[in-house]
Amino acid sequence: MSAPHNTPQVPKAPKVTEREARKVAEAAREQDWRKPSFAKELFLGRFRLDLIHPHPLPPPDDIRRGEEFLGRLRAFCEAHIDSARIEREAKIPDEVVNGLKELGALGMKIETKYGGLGLTQVYYNKALALVGSASPAIGALLSAHQSIGVPQPLKIFGTQEQKDAFLPRLATTDISAFLLTEPDVGSDPARLATTAVPDGNDYLLDGVKLWTTNGVVADLLVVMARVPASEGHPGGITAFVVEADAPGVTVEHRNAFMGLRGIENGVTRFHQVRVPAANRIGPEGSGLKIALTTLNTGRLSLPAMCVGAGKWCLKIAREWSAVREQWGRPVAKHEAVGAKISFIAATTFALEAIVDLSSQMADENRNDIRIEAALAKLYGSEMGWLIADELVQIRGGRGFETAESLAARGERAVPAEQMLRDMRINRIFEGSTEIMHLLIAREAVDAHLKVAGDIIDPEKPLADKAKAGANAAGFYARWLPQLVTGAGQLPRTYGEFNPAGHRDLSGHLRYVERSSRKLARSTFYAMSRWQGRMETKQGFLGRIVDIGAELFAMSAACVRAEHLRGAGEHGREAYQLADAFCRQSRVRVEELFTRLWSNTDDLDRRVVDGVLSGTYTWLEEGVIDPSGEGPWIADATPGPSAEENRHRPVR
Repeated sequence: MSAPHNTPQVPKAPKVTEREARKVAEAAREQDWRKPSFAKELFLGRFRLDLIHPHPLPPPDDIRRGEEFLGRLRAFCEAHIDSARIEREAKIPDEVVNGLKELGALGMKIETKYGGLGLTQVYYNKALALVGSASPAIGALLSAHQSIGVPQPLKIFGTQEQKDAFLPRLATTDISAFLLTEPDVGSDPARLATTAVPDGNDYLLDGVKLWTTNGVVADLLVVMARVPASEGHPGGITAFVVEADAPGVTVEHRNAFMGLRGIENGVTRFHQVRVPAANRIGPEGSGLKIALTTLNTGRLSLPAMCVGAGKWCLKIAREWSAVREQWGRPVAKHEAVGAKISFIAATTFALEAIVDLSSQMADENRNDIRIEAALAKLYGSEMGWLIADELVQIRGGRGFETAESLAARGERAVPAEQMLRDMRINRIFEGSTEIMHLLIAREAVDAHLKVAGDIIDPEKPLADKAKAGANAAGFYARWLPQLVTGAGQLPRTYGEFNPAGHRDLSGHLRYVERSSRKLARSTFYAMSRWQGRMETKQGFLGRIVDIGAELFAMSAACVRAEHLRGAGEHGREAYQLADAFCRQSRVRVEELFTRLWSNTDDLDRRVVDGVLSGTYTWLEEGVIDPSGEGPWIADATPGPSAEENRHRPVR
């Protein structure tokens, strides 16, 4: 038996400077653009509608197989998933998990030759929206397993031997989890403390991982660990497939949250865990690149479930607002409530447009969708939260009351407050909103940094700066004149989006084109003004990204409406929803443009300095802090575990 680990110490994450951390992140990102990107061009002031219109379509066989599975999944959800029970017991029943396994839900994205269903990204996302509406915890389980768990990195980077060994298990019986975060390391992987030390043909894994979704029940783990550089080992952050029941792996705690109460999320400790070199995914040092590449499409699962949530919120808002009367009229007929319902309907339409468009582009693999997927995650999580919040407001006191309490006093058990709690994590999962702003902003200014980055880099010698200056002069001499005028200033442009008898969407696309050029000009002005300090202007960069997200959403909504019209599927209604969304979105865009240059960013920084220095501690007086005792960050010192192993694979 291992000796108990009972010496509390400060977590020993590597000490790195801000610049060193950025270098690690920069080395992990994909450097080249080998395929066109609609969103990348949008940030550069080039509205490439041809990259998304006509709306791409899946092959008929993919549709048939996808719809067939959705039918079976819906029947299973209706017959076997009791969302109230999962919420009450904070656990997905084992029989439900096993039923999903028998249905093939673990292998939705795994190829048929490995025993999976081989569904497209489009239908995988539709399945997540469906099952996530029945139980967000189950949606999280399936998404964590396939979107960021072992199957996706193996699909892209695994050897044939690894695929043959693991994918059949993952398609049918084995649940997987992705382990990157640590108690003192979140979106700053340069400080990753978990190590994998080479030992003959194996690696010895030591460290602690936090917030391991599926980690409590997982059979296979993909673990990110730092390999120390040595002779024959270049080292660096590396990805490994680890058997969850291997000696030295301990699930020390199952975490509990304000929402998603059924998820099996834990703390996992590794102590001298022997991992065969054959289980290493890719070469040493490629772990972060593997993680980021996996997330390029993996991030689409989260906004897909936000679409499902939006659809449910719309249904409840419609049904409730038609029967609840106030001052002699249904509340939906009062403008204050009606505006909220319009927002829910229009935004849900736009979110589905974004997810379906991005997913189909991912399936076709002809466009680089790294920015589109990131925008979908950012926009879906933010707008999905607002949709849920508005539903609670529409329901009033009943929105704040639990479904169990409503049922106990004889009313319909509508879990609106649970939806709000469940949706809140989406603004944090898989990259918080703040991190997504920075990630997308980095990609949005990539073209500028490629030609002018050396000019503002303090470490570059004068010769490199001079060369960069010449390259930048040539680039901007060609690029800047393109931002002066464009198709958005011609009144008849995009005329196919103004069919007889429908709302006119062509004006919205012209607005997107003009705003795209304005966005690019604003970015250039900011780079000229702040140069090397641009990376510290996170408020400005966040607004730039938010404008781009709105423009992308408007484009997707219009393209989807035209696609539905052409297919004869609710075209008139789709045009109306797209028009409403674009008008709402344009109000937000104009406000964001104003706030680019008129804001309180500098004042906010001074207030923050005062808060941190204790200047305003007097403001905190007069309250009681109900927090418990203990360190802000738990001990993560490597060593054997003294805790009971809470790992419980579902069989």
